[in-house]
Amino acid sequence: MDIVTIVVALVAIIIAWKVLAGLVKTVALLVILAIAAFVVFGGVI
Repeated sequence: MDIVTIVVALVAIIIAWKVLAGLVKTVALLVILAIAAFVVFGGVI
């Protein structure tokens, strides 16, 4: 697992949580998690 990717994803989630609201926040969090999972697991989801 790539620790840097996980840290970047967590920072992105924190920023999205503080800045965004409502449905936009939910979509942004899902996108961030999907990208992080794709990078960490090498596309095997």
